[in-house]
Amino acid sequence: MLDDHFQYSMEELASLTKTANGEVLTSILQKRERPHPATYIGKGKVDELLNLVKELEPDLVIFNDELSPSQLRNLSSTLDVRIIDRTQLILDIFAQRAKSKEGKLQVELAQLQYLLPRLMGQGIALSRQGGGIGTRGPGETQLETDRRHIRNRIHEIKQQLATVVRHRNRYRERRKKNQAFQIALVGYTNAGKSTIFNRLTTAESFEENLLFATLYPMTRKVLLPSHYQALLTDTVGFIQDLPTTLVAAFRSTLEEVKEANLILHVVDSSNEDYANHEQTVYKLLEQLDITDIPVLTVYNKKDISLNSFVPSPKEDYIQITAFSKEDLHKLMTHVEKFVKDGMNFYNVRIPASEGRFISQLKTESLVNKLIFNEHDELYEIEGYVLPTHSINGQLEKYNGEGKNNV
Repeated sequence: MLDDHFQYSMEELASLTKTANGEVLTSILQKRERPHPATYIGKGKVDELLNLVKELEPDLVIFNDELSPSQLRNLSSTLDVRIIDRTQLILDIFAQRAKSKEGKLQVELAQLQYLLPRLMGQGIALSRQGGGIGTRGPGETQLETDRRHIRNRIHEIKQQLATVVRHRNRYRERRKKNQAFQIALVGYTNAGKSTIFNRLTTAESFEENLLFATLYPMTRKVLLPSHYQALLTDTVGFIQDLPTTLVAAFRSTLEEVKEANLILHVVDSSNEDYANHEQTVYKLLEQLDITDIPVLTVYNKKDISLNSFVPSPKEDYIQITAFSKEDLHKLMTHVEKFVKDGMNFYNVRIPASEGRFISQLKTESLVNKLIFNEHDELYEIEGYVLPTHSINGQLEKYNGEGKNNV
């Protein structure tokens, strides 16, 4: 009896195939203690697969694991059909979805790093003309050239990406100086991050019931119930067994998460493998050395959640449906509590003549109370401000008694 986790993984492989515009004709399974070193599956299964290939005449066969170069060569030779593995399928989806220059460079880098050890003996397979799953990305000529050319191209891409990373870092530094509270949406692919992002920011992040709908980070302003303005970033979805080349290639993209003051971890509570999805996200966050940022778990799709669904007891969480305005308001109220917890409280009385400073407090701090005292011609203001914000120095000039040094 195959375990549930493996079954979910096979269902996910079918979803990945659909996302890559492929159609699953059939699937075969084998339980082994360890993969066969030469062909991954056993000799009997190879024969069974060969008969299926002759009967169904598929365009390609997809394996639900990463195959070694020798396994890939041996299977291609025996079955006489195009063979790709889970890694190549995921890379293909990323190649389809990459729109920005950075995204395209990252995908090409990951594909070339994957293909480099697999070039030997694959000249025939790689020179086949035509499109299809696993053929997008680096052009024919690049794939057929020698390893030195591939390595030169990898070096060239890394240099271009380093320039992009420097630009991104400068942009981040600018945001830091502006002292905005930053929130990052992370989660397993297709958990509903982009739907939540779009509803909260009225942005146009790609939103569809497909795996890897979002490939590059998008940051927009979001208003909390108090009208405090924060920044919300949508990120690429995580997946189990994410190709190591992709984790490395997209590290700079996921660096956005490192700059966050709060992480919203979105989980699809209607997915039968939700618990494993949660663990996958935490493992990848650990790989990125993101372990000390507060996390609020957002269990999405509560309207269709499993009867067996049980929230993780170790994390602060909230259950919502992304299409419910009431639920999204509840989420933002919860987020606001996190924001206040990470800020300094202030209670000041400021002369009405200090209009510019009062305006700055309204836009750059979280104002809880603002009352104009006509008798004293003072504004009584209560609120919260980030501890690193330069405005703290100005706030020290005022106190709740209305005394000031100006």
